[in-house]
Amino acid sequence: MPTSTASTAHPAATGVPAASVARPAFGPRLRATMTQLASFGAIGAICFLIDLGVYNLLRATVLPDGPIAAKIVSAVIATVVAWLANRSITFRSQRQVGRKETLREGLLFAVTNVIGLGIAAACLFVSHYVLGFTSTLADNVAGNGVGLVLGTVFRFAAYKALVFRSTDAHAKEHAA
Repeated sequence: MPTSTASTAHPAATGVPAASVARPAFGPRLRATMTQLASFGAIGAICFLIDLGVYNLLRATVLPDGPIAAKIVSAVIATVVAWLANRSITFRSQRQVGRKETLREGLLFAVTNVIGLGIAAACLFVSHYVLGFTSTLADNVAGNGVGLVLGTVFRFAAYKALVFRSTDAHAKEHAA
């Protein structure tokens, strides 16, 4: 009685395209990305509250006449917490190890955040100065609505593709 070798044969012999064999299934990758998005969003919400809380605490105590200094301090603290949390939770399987790699990752994280802030500021600039929507509501919609969403989308994509991108994770993804 002949035995079938289709299950152990080369992908071309089975009629299954090689690309579908070489890559992980779409479902698990989608679930992993959705889990990362949920974690990223939760960390972002917590860091937003940290930024807001530290800012208001500083304004109410040691920096009552220093709104800019208070904002810089609160943003730096929230950014450091975001980096540590995203590195430890959201992108833990993709992060790099070693002092040099961690420094590179931290620097890329900071640059990515500055670009994300620039995206939000650009949305506010276009709305306020180019389109002439100068009300407080319009400024908030442009900067804290549209700008925050676009900046967040950019940050997530950049964190995933550039910041938390170890060579091991990259090799594993292409070997699977």
